Amino acid sequence: MHCCDHDHKHGGNTHEHAHAPTAVHPAIVASGAAQAVLLIQKMDCPTEEKLIRDRFSKMAGIVAMEFNLMQRELTVHHNLPSVAEIVAALKKLDLDPVVKSDTQNLTREGLADQTELSGDYRISPLKWTLMAISGVTAIGSEVVAWTSGNETSWLVIALALTAILTGGLDTLRKGWIALRHFSLNMNFLMSLAVIGAVLIGQWPEAAVVIFLFAAAEMIEALSLDRARNAIQGLMAMAPEMATVRNESNEWLAISAAQVQLDALVRVKPGERVPLDGIIVDGLSTVNQAPITGESMPVAKQSGDTVFAGTINELGTFDYRVTALQSNSTLARIIKSVQQVQGERAPTQRFVDQFARYYIPIVVLLAILVALLPPLLLAQPFQPWLYKALVLLVIACPCALVISTPVTVVSGLAAAARHGILIKGGVYLELGRKLKAVALDKTGTITVGKPLVTDTQQIKEGDLHAMLRLAASLAQRSDHPVSSAVVAHWQEQQSSISLFEVSDFEALTGRGVRGMINGDAYYLGNHRLIHELGICGPELEAALDAFEQTGKTAVVLGSSASPLLILAAADTIRDSSQAAVAKLQQMGVQVVMLTGDNPHTAEAIGSKVGISDVRGNQLPDDKLAAINELRDRYAYVGMVGDGINDAPALAKADIGFAMGAAGTDTALETADVALMDDNLGKLADFIALSKKTHSVLMQNITLALGIKAVFLALALGGEATLWMAVFADMGASLLVVFNGLRLLRAV
Repeated sequence: MHCCDHDHKHGGNTHEHAHAPTAVHPAIVASGAAQAVLLIQKMDCPTEEKLIRDRFSKMAGIVAMEFNLMQRELTVHHNLPSVAEIVAALKKLDLDPVVKSDTQNLTREGLADQTELSGDYRISPLKWTLMAISGVTAIGSEVVAWTSGNETSWLVIALALTAILTGGLDTLRKGWIALRHFSLNMNFLMSLAVIGAVLIGQWPEAAVVIFLFAAAEMIEALSLDRARNAIQGLMAMAPEMATVRNESNEWLAISAAQVQLDALVRVKPGERVPLDGIIVDGLSTVNQAPITGESMPVAKQSGDTVFAGTINELGTFDYRVTALQSNSTLARIIKSVQQVQGERAPTQRFVDQFARYYIPIVVLLAILVALLPPLLLAQPFQPWLYKALVLLVIACPCALVISTPVTVVSGLAAAARHGILIKGGVYLELGRKLKAVALDKTGTITVGKPLVTDTQQIKEGDLHAMLRLAASLAQRSDHPVSSAVVAHWQEQQSSISLFEVSDFEALTGRGVRGMINGDAYYLGNHRLIHELGICGPELEAALDAFEQTGKTAVVLGSSASPLLILAAADTIRDSSQAAVAKLQQMGVQVVMLTGDNPHTAEAIGSKVGISDVRGNQLPDDKLAAINELRDRYAYVGMVGDGINDAPALAKADIGFAMGAAGTDTALETADVALMDDNLGKLADFIALSKKTHSVLMQNITLALGIKAVFLALALGGEATLWMAVFADMGASLLVVFNGLRLLRAV
C-alpha cells in the first residue's frame, strides 16, 4: 500500500501524518470531486490493492484513491457521472464491491445497510470440503510419485489435477485477471509457477504448491480478522435497547438509536448504560473501564456524568440524555480508532516504498536466472527454469507489507480498550522517542479542585460566625477558592443558612465585597488587604507562611481590621507521584509548568518528585518552555487540558489531554487522549510505543530474513517450489500472530 506523504498543520507545529495512500488535497475535493466509500470483502492483501491501483490509474475521472486494508475499505474521489462505473470496474476484477457511502447519492437508496456490512471473513462448508479434497489429492500425488518413482504417471497427473481444480481455481482465475490487466501480483506469480511446474513435468509439486497457497491464504484472512475487528468488542458494549420515560410517565424499552436528546433513561443494577447523560435521580457505582480504563468502579450521584457502554453496579438511577447514540463518547472513540487504522505510520511508509522496488528487482532476477545460464554457459534449461519459478514465489512481499498495519492496529485497539485514545500510528511510533514531558499542574498533577486546609483567626471572636460571613460572600463568586470556602462551611454547619448579602461587588483580581447586616465585609487576597490598609506584621507573616507551603490564602476582613485567614490548596492526584517516578525510571525528564506562584509550584513539585518546576507561566511562557525543551531533548510531550494550554500542546511533538472522556475539544484536538485522570497512563503509552516498535522490527526482520534465506537456497538449487510457498505464507502468518500479541500489551 503506497501513499503520498503530506504535512498536517497542528497549531504552531507541523506533524507529519501518514494518511491513506494518494492523499487527497482539499482543493481537489472542493473543485467538485465526488467521494464513494466501498467495502471490498476480497481485499485482504496488497495484491488486491495493487490490482485496483493499476486498473484505476488508467481510468479517466478518478481523482484519488485511499485504501484501508485492515477495514477492507476503498475510498475513491472521482469526477464520474455515477459510482456505477467504479463498481463495474471492480466487478471485472472479481472483487465484489459493496457501496457503503456515495456523496452523489446522499439518500439511502442503492446503498448498503451499514448494519449488515460485516468485516468477518467467513468460509462456506463447500469451500472447506473442496480444500480438504485438494489437500488429500495433493499429498496423494506426492506419495504415489515418490513410491513409484514416476512423476508423470496417469494416477499422479489425475490426483494433481484434482488438487489444482478443487483448491486452486480461484488463484488461477485471479492470476488470469492480473495478467489481463498487466498487474504483477502474487496470484499471477503463483499461477505462473504452477503452470511452469506442470510444463516441466513437476505435477505433484504443482499440486502441493497450489494447495499450500490457498490454505495459507485462508488462515491469513482468518487471522487478520482478529486485528481488523479488535475494536468490535467496544461496539458491543453499548446496549441496543434503553428504558425511556414517555409522555405518560411510563417506562418503556425502545431502541437506543431512537432515543432523543434530553430524554429520561432508567438504568437498573447490572445493566449497561445505553447513552451518554447526566444523572438526575439516584445513587450508584459505575464501572467505567470500557471508556476510561479505570480498574475501580466510580461512585455516581445526581449531577454526575455517565457514559454509554459503562456498567451500573449497585443502585438504580435515572439520567438525562446529552448525546445521541451516534455521537456518544464510545461512538467517537470507535470512529477515531477506525479512522486512524487507514493512516500510515512511518515504518509502514518505509515498508511500502521498499516493496515497490523489491518485487520488480526479484522478478528481473528470476528472468536472468532462467535465461543466462542456459544461454551463456550452455546449462540445461529445465533446472534453471525451476529455480526461476521458486524465485518468483519468493518475490511476493505480502508478509513484509502486512506486518506493519496488523501491528499498529493491534496497538491502537489495545490502547483504546484501556482508556488511551491514540490519534494515529504516527504518534504510537513517536511515543518511544519522547525524552521530556511537560505537565500542566492544575487538573493534571493535581485534582484541579481546591479544598480549605487551614483557618487562622486574626481577631478574637466566634470562628463559626466568621466562617458564615466568609461563606456568605464566597457563594456569590465563581472563583475556585470561593467554591472551596462554601464547601468548607457546608461541611461544618450545613443546617445553618448563610447571610443575605447586599451591594455585592466583585473586585477583579483581588476578591469581593458586600454589605451584611449593615456592615461592609471583604473577602480577598493579599493585595486587597494591602489596598484596604489593614495588613499588619502578624498577618503578613501568616500569609507568607501559607504561600511558602504552596497554599492560596484569602482573608476575611471588615473596613477596619482583618478577621480570618482561610488557606486552600489543590490536592495532588493519588497517581501523580508514582506516575512521575515511573516516567523518570524510563529516562523521561518531567517538567511542571503552571500559572501559580513559584512558592506553590515548588511545594507541589517537591511532593511529587519534580525538580524542574516553573511558576507564573502564561500561555506564551509555556510555549517558550516547550521550544526550549525541544532544543534540549529533541522530542517533547505536553500534557494539559487542551484549551488553556493550546499553544504548548500544539508545539509539542505529542499533545496529551487528561480526563478526555466526554470532552469534545480534547478528543478532537489532542494527539493522545487519556480518557480518565490517571497520569500513570502516560507511562503506559510510552511503554506501548516501545513495545510496538520492537514488534515492528521483529516482523520486518522475520519477513526479510526468511526471504533472504530462501533466496539463497533457491539460487543454490536447494529450495523447492512448495518450500518457497510454505516459507512465504508461513512468514505472513508469523508476522500476523506476532503483531496480534500487542492486543494484550497494555
